[in-house]
Amino acid sequence: MIRFGTVGSPQTSRESGTVAAIHHIRELGLQHLEIAWVQSVRVSDEMCAQIKEAGQKCGITLSIHAPYFINLNSQTTELMEKSDARLLAAARKGYLAGARDIIFHPGSYHSQPPEQVYERAKEKMIEITGILREEGVDVNLRPETMGKSAMFGTLDEVLQLSREVPGVKPCIDWAHLHARAGDGTFNSYDEFADALRRAQVALGDEGMKQLHFHLSGIDYTAKGEKMHLPLNEADLRYRELLQAFIDFGVGGTAAVEAPLPFHTADALTFQATYRRLLDKAAELEQIAD
Repeated sequence: MIRFGTVGSPQTSRESGTVAAIHHIRELGLQHLEIAWVQSVRVSDEMCAQIKEAGQKCGITLSIHAPYFINLNSQTTELMEKSDARLLAAARKGYLAGARDIIFHPGSYHSQPPEQVYERAKEKMIEITGILREEGVDVNLRPETMGKSAMFGTLDEVLQLSREVPGVKPCIDWAHLHARAGDGTFNSYDEFADALRRAQVALGDEGMKQLHFHLSGIDYTAKGEKMHLPLNEADLRYRELLQAFIDFGVGGTAAVEAPLPFHTADALTFQATYRRLLDKAAELEQIAD
């Protein structure tokens, strides 16, 4: 089963703060919250303990979206040190808060050959995961697939990092993959299924049960991602995507990034559609038996 939730607090939360958001996620019937520390990581250890307790009490799994200002291919020593510090802070505090998945934007090519950037990103991931292991910070670092061709983060790049570096797993943003193509492709059952086959080869059957997704509608140009859209304004064939998840036996978590005021509604739509398709698949299986 896939657990659905939101990236950041649902806009229908009546109170501010992550603890209140966790309780509201449960009230909505969702099962996951991705905490959006996207500007900076400014949270005390005491608050992390409260977040962890709330998640455990409510049965809500947690992930962290690390600050946007991370770049595995930073072009100066100073910028790289700041990038490393942001990712490490998100991992350390996220672990204290009960999260096991740390999602981040992996950076830019800076007009350099993708193969060269990959090797640098791999070295950086080996370094960062090594630091976290020494500290006993048991998390998965999840580089996100990106929506612009100038950004490091194709599906194959994040899958290869996941295969080659222990402690790294992918965050597959399906809207970004659709937008990155820039021509309306990567938006059919066959294309979704092909991506899942590639993930299965890279991650194995066990890895397919522990996937983490971002889901949303998206607007794009020939250069890629422009902005996130609500589902009712987007061309994403999300029913075909959800059917592919079911057919490939995918498990894990799906965090929805719809813009306000559609944040909560789109997360519930994804979850309800997925469950309806699951029920339909079960009915067909019973008929076949």
